[in-house]
Amino acid sequence: MKIILYLIIISITVAVGFLAAFFWAVKSGQYDDDYTPAMRILLEDDMIENKSENN
Repeated sequence: MKIILYLIIISITVAVGFLAAFFWAVKSGQYDDDYTPAMRILLEDDMIENKSENN
């Protein structure tokens, strides 16, 4: 029965750790812009082609 208590305490500790890491990531700006990085790879090729055409 003691092992269940230990597992509950460990799981709550791990959950609080992940919650603290999530709040730290949000506060430090990790999730500010999630659209631009996904589109950047598509836009950079167009910019390179446009620059080479202009020269």
